[in-house]
Order: sequence, then structure tokens, then C-alpha cells
Amino acid sequence: MILAAQGFLPQAAVYLAAAVLVVPIARRLGLGSVLGYLIAGVAIGPFGLGLVGDTESGEMLHVAEFGVVMMLFLIGLELQPRLLWRMRTPILGLGGLQVVATTALLGALAMAAGLSWQAALAVGMTLSLSSTAIVLQSLAEKGMSNSAAGRSAFAVLLFQDIAVIPMLALLPLLASESTASTTGDGQHPLVVLGTVAAVVVAGRYLSRPVFRFLAASELREIFTAAALLLVVGVSLAMLAVGLSPALGAFVAGVVLAENEYRHELEADIEPFKGLLLGLFFLSVGAGIDFGLLAERPATIAAMVAGLVITKLAVLAVLGRAFRMPAGAGLLFTFALAQGGEFAFVLFEFARQNGVLAADTTGPLVAAVALSMLATPLLLILEERWIRPRLRSAASSAPTEAPAGPDGHARRVILAGHGRYGHIVSRLLKAQRLEPTVLELDPTQITLLSRFGLQSFYGDASRADLLEAAGARDAELLIVAVDAPDAALAIVREARRSFPHLRILARARGRASAYDLLDAGAEEVFRETLESSLALGARALTALGRHPHESHRAAQTFGRHDRRNFHELHAHRHDQAKYVSEARARIQALEQVLEADRSDESPAVDGAWDPPGPPAPQPPA
Repeated sequence: MILAAQGFLPQAAVYLAAAVLVVPIARRLGLGSVLGYLIAGVAIGPFGLGLVGDTESGEMLHVAEFGVVMMLFLIGLELQPRLLWRMRTPILGLGGLQVVATTALLGALAMAAGLSWQAALAVGMTLSLSSTAIVLQSLAEKGMSNSAAGRSAFAVLLFQDIAVIPMLALLPLLASESTASTTGDGQHPLVVLGTVAAVVVAGRYLSRPVFRFLAASELREIFTAAALLLVVGVSLAMLAVGLSPALGAFVAGVVLAENEYRHELEADIEPFKGLLLGLFFLSVGAGIDFGLLAERPATIAAMVAGLVITKLAVLAVLGRAFRMPAGAGLLFTFALAQGGEFAFVLFEFARQNGVLAADTTGPLVAAVALSMLATPLLLILEERWIRPRLRSAASSAPTEAPAGPDGHARRVILAGHGRYGHIVSRLLKAQRLEPTVLELDPTQITLLSRFGLQSFYGDASRADLLEAAGARDAELLIVAVDAPDAALAIVREARRSFPHLRILARARGRASAYDLLDAGAEEVFRETLESSLALGARALTALGRHPHESHRAAQTFGRHDRRNFHELHAHRHDQAKYVSEARARIQALEQVLEADRSDESPAVDGAWDPPGPPAPQPPA
């Protein structure tokens, strides 16, 4: 091929250029980014422009598969163990039934086509899997990840990813030759369990001090390197004991789901995940063998049709059996009706072990790739043609509130959990409105965790971290950080990236408050105003004023000061005008307070008298 011998950089340039040119056009046409990547891969592949060959696309596919690993790690970060336990019924029931039923039906079709029962079982198992990358990416783009269909699809995909492990163990046993040599290379079960246990223990007990140490360095690139090292290290450990690196990354993510540094991890890994997933889709498109398709079009078309129709039938029945609403069941059915990325691995493994012949796996791999290519088209068909014709579709659209990691609605993000922010946090939690709290000081996070107050490490002035914390779906952002410059940066970024958010901000003083208003905060709260008014009222009482008079004076002062604050905002950049207007308002306020004091009513004042000893009771 043209660029085959010129090294990695030209290949990378071709892949990136194809993505940059094709994917935005596909999104603008309503085709979605996944279909855009696949089309771009076909365009640069050996049967398109020929810019990459079979070898190059295969090598890039192995690299890009790491994007699937990262995606499952990020999914695990969103699932606390107790939430995963609550999902055990759809994972085992819905996911298990889908794999078993699809394996049985597709295996029967393979036997009818002339394959032995061993080969048919291998084909059925492999084709029962769906594409985790395509399904989750497509649902996320449609905003359906938290819908009933999205949660059900995730449960099925999670079971499928787990099922890959026993499938890999079973394939050598289906070989026609003696299995003594092929089964002796597996790791001892105790080694496997020990590795998984080590991942759990390290994530549970060792990660916090390590992340705390790294956060104290205040070097973002080191934290990013640590996040990547974590995923790579877990993947290598899983590969060493014969487990799926994707499953290992998922387990690590679940273990870290309650870690206060998880939002930072998510924000740091997300760009790499997105890029590698894009390369994965490009590689799948480039790897489609259109030459084989031209040689055996009827055979491969029958395979694609049999695969998609069988899966549609099984998923539709399961959706009805598990009582999904009509619209949710429809989306669930069409989203999962394709082959999965693990099919490329399993078919190659089956070929190496003599379970399937090369002339059998070739058409099957092409059929899986074409079914993946057809998935975005199926979803467009479902969304634009089938769903509008169902009367119940509108009523079955997902209406649930955005959910946090524990499954509860998270409507508030609180930036800053120090001496000011933790009081706000406690008040909201007491009203069952637990916010997602972001704090940049690891020492403060550790201190508050001792009192049972959880916060997550991260710089809230970063749009990607706000995104990871749920800003896209949240309603309110409370900025309670101590430093005025940091508060201003957070408000500016939040207003720019998430214009729907209502922003309430803490301010050190008037100048800081004016800056925050200019940056886009709806309301600002000067941190010393209320406490100063309370102290002033107590001082008046200590000097002999009646408590009611003191309270009323403080309330009047605060009311006028807040009004004057907003009126003077218009003159803040004209110092002479500002000083003149401020002096006039100070004099006016003094006159108001003097007049208000002269109007006090002794009868009203009596209601503010502190309670005395109980009145004596008359003798019986």
C-alpha cells in the first residue's frame, strides 16, 4: 500500500484526517459519529482509497481495542457496588437469557448450514455477543444512557463481557484434536482469584494515599499519567492470568466508584477513551473485506440477515417478557442487534484451536463487521420511521431525572467543601438533596471524610471535570471556594460550557461579587455580610437596645445594602460616580435607620422580650 512502509506517523495522520473530515459531516447529516467513523474507515481502507492495507488496519485495531477497555473502566467508575448488586436481576436474567437463547438459535442455524455441533456452538456463542463500544456510544449520543432501554442494554452488555471468559475457556475443548495440550496452559484458578482480589484490595485501600500524594504535587499531567498507568496495569494483570482486560478494567472502575478522586480520573481518561474508540471504529471499517463480499455476496448477506433478524427476535421477546415499555423495548431491541468486537478475537482463537476453518471464519468476520456498520442505520430507522408509528412511543420516552453514581438524582454541584461549603452541603443533604461536591485540597477531603462528609477531588474550573461530575444534567452550581480568582474562573467556565446551569456564588467582598456577576453568576453572597449583621445586632443589644430594635436595625440595614449593591453595580467602572452614589446612599440609609428607630412601638417590642421564669400559680 501507499503508506505501508513509511511508519506510524503517516498512518496516524491518515486515520486522524479521515475522522476530522468525515465524522463532523456525518453528525451534521444526522447519521451519528459511530457511522461516520465506520464510513471513514471504509473510505481509507484497501477497498476504498487504499491509504491503509490489511496489515496496518489490523495493527491499528489491536491498539484501538484499548479504547473499549478504557470505556469499561469509566463505566465502572459510575457504578457503586451496591448499585451493581441491585442490577443483578437484569444482568443475570436479561443478559443470561439473551446469550443462551441467541447461542441456541444461531447454533441451530449453523448446524443447518452444515457445520458440526462443535463448530456451530462456537459460532452461536460468538455471534451472541453485541458491540459494547457501538451500543454505549450510540445511546450516549442520543442521551438515552440513563433511560430504561439504556440500563437494560448495559446489563446485557455487561453479562456478555463477563461471558467472554468462559467462552475462551470452552473453545479449546470443542476442538477435534486432543485437548490435553491446549488446556494445560491456563492459569490456576487460585492465581486468577488472587489477581482479582489484589485489584480489589489495591483499589480499596492503596489508591487513596497514592492519589492524595499525587494530588498534593499539583501537577495535572502526573495525575493523568497515573490514571493511564492504572488502566494499563490492570489490563496487563488480567492478560497475564488469561482474563479479559476489559472486564478487569470494569472491576477496577467499580472498586474506585466510591473514591473521592474518581471524577478527576474520569476527566483525565475520557479524551483518550474517545480518541481510541474512534480509531477502533475506523479500524473496523477499514478491515471489512469487500473482496470476500464480492466473491460470496449471497452467503455473507444471508449471514448478516440471519444474525440481525435472530437477535431482533430474541431481544424483542425478552423486552416483552421483562415488561419493558413499548418505546424502551424497541430501542433496546434495535440497539443490540449486531455482532460484537469480541467476535474478532473469538473467531481467531477458534481458528487457531482448530474449531473453525479459515474459510468459515472469513465470511463470519465480514458479516459481524457489516452488522456493526448497519447498527447506526438500524437506530436511525427505529428513531425516525418505526417509533413515530407507535402510539405509545411518546409516553414511553425516558423521563427519569439524571442519576448519580448511587442511582439518586443529583441536581446540584457544589464547588468547594471548606469552612463555607460544607455548611451548605450539610443543609442540602438534610433536605435529601445530596450534591456532588468538588474540592481541590486533598487534605480537606481527608479531614472531612473522617466526619462522614464525602467530596471528590478535582478542579471545578475545568469543563471536562464539571462534565464528569454531571453538569450536563444538573440544575444548579454552587461556587463556595475560598479564593476569589478560583471562584471567578469556575463561574466563567461553567457559564460558557453549561449555559443552562443556575449559578450561586460565594464572594469575599463587593469587588469580588461584582466580578462574579459580570462572569455570569445569577446571585452572589458576600460571605461576611450576614455574620457582620448578626454581630452588629448583638452589639446593639449589649449596649442596651431592645432585642427587637437591634434585629430590626440589622434587617433594615441588610435590605438596603443589598439593594444599593445591585444599583451601584452599574457604576463600578466609574470610580468618581461610584463614590458619589455610595456616599449618598450611606447618608440615606442612616436617615432611614434613625426614622425607623423613632417609630418603634413598645407593644411590639414586648413580643421580643426573652422568656422569664414561670408565673407563680395561685394557691389551690
